Amino acid sequence: MALRSNKKDPAMKDIEFEIQNNEFVKLLLESIGDGIFVLDTHGRIIAWNPAMEKITGYSSEEIKGQSCKILNFNQCFDKDCPTGMKDCGILTYGKVEPTECLLSHKEGHALSVTKNARVIKNRQNKIIGIVEAVTDLTELKNARLKMEEATRRLGELNRLGGIIAKSQVMQNVFTFIKASAASDATILIQGESGTGKELVAGAIHSIGERRDKPLIIINCSALSESLLESELFGHVKGAFTGAIQDRIGRFEQADGGTIFLDEIGEITPYIQVKLLRVLQQKEIERVGESRKRKIDIRIITATNKDLKSQVDAGKFREDLYYRLKVFPIYLPPLRNRKEDIPLLVNHFIKVNNERITLKVKGIEKPALKAFMDYSWPGNIRELANAIEHAFVLCSNRRIDLTDLPLEIRDPVVISGPVEKEITTPMIKNLRQSHSLTKKKLIDLLQDNSWNKAEVARRVGLSRASIWKYMKKWNIPLQP
Repeated sequence: MALRSNKKDPAMKDIEFEIQNNEFVKLLLESIGDGIFVLDTHGRIIAWNPAMEKITGYSSEEIKGQSCKILNFNQCFDKDCPTGMKDCGILTYGKVEPTECLLSHKEGHALSVTKNARVIKNRQNKIIGIVEAVTDLTELKNARLKMEEATRRLGELNRLGGIIAKSQVMQNVFTFIKASAASDATILIQGESGTGKELVAGAIHSIGERRDKPLIIINCSALSESLLESELFGHVKGAFTGAIQDRIGRFEQADGGTIFLDEIGEITPYIQVKLLRVLQQKEIERVGESRKRKIDIRIITATNKDLKSQVDAGKFREDLYYRLKVFPIYLPPLRNRKEDIPLLVNHFIKVNNERITLKVKGIEKPALKAFMDYSWPGNIRELANAIEHAFVLCSNRRIDLTDLPLEIRDPVVISGPVEKEITTPMIKNLRQSHSLTKKKLIDLLQDNSWNKAEVARRVGLSRASIWKYMKKWNIPLQP
């Protein structure tokens, strides 16, 4: 630290006198939120407002008389702070435009600030000092870094095949995801089956503060009431037949992290009451135990049902409904965001190319037009299956119209005569899933005495397509 100088030139005395004896100037310096300090022409500090004390850690008493070099600004006229005023550009240029830079805090660490400066002239137009203003950017920079980190993480999810979209409705969803990731509010994701509700839940968790903790996923419609209760809350030994040891539940597994409850509209009134208690008290009881256990979790739920209608019908608790939809996110169906279809098609082509030797380079215009014209009742899941279907049939390097499932390339046909031929439950399920599995194909071949032409007619594919499927899955031509 430089020694204070006791020698003051007349100009310095004039400025100090004005600052110390002009009540308006003193009040102005004290009330300004930004840091303000004044230098003489030798670069010595002669005035230092309270905001500068807060920003730098230096009190007014200890900083006065020191050289401005003590602050060690790293950007003054595109270079580091010079060793003396004769090398400083302020006396030559008369000002420093607002510049983002670093200064050294009293405790030794660097602070991000914006600074600007102007020379002070007397009536004879002679420079008698410099006034500098400093704005602390620490909080702003931290907020910016958090937003950039959230955006980066969201971008990584997109590149990994999570959420892919450019439509305005989905950009709005992205905004909601970023906003919700910054809080612990309970989220209700609503949308049709296949719209990507689980992906949204994963995105929220992955860019939020709980990202280093578990994300536990459970489908509420897949289990009976008793099994779901045990799965969520855990149980103790002897709680019921088969409970041979204590078991931790999914709520406890998610402690510190996030639990995603899919198909929340399927839970019974009994489970609704227990879930409401979790939301209100942040604690659970294992099945067969009266001990309360505190949990720290974020709850995200999803449904393809209209929960409000279920509330009105008395099938879902109103108090639970409003607890769950603190922050609602609605996912639009694919038919309402068709501008995203080319992006999704390219993405699923890339995904399938990573799994096979023969690479598909793209899609022909007629096939893409069929995708754009189709209503996509199965949403993104159906689109993914359609691309996989096309990969099986594609004999060229680009997907053509004939490679697509029949219901996409000719929706009128599939809703007409073909549908009348679909009589067995297995065939109906095949049409609804828009995909053919090895087991389904074998069952069809057995039901039709291994007549490939009949199987092809029943599923709306060509005989050559059936042959290709059989070759892919190593199914013999005859039993």
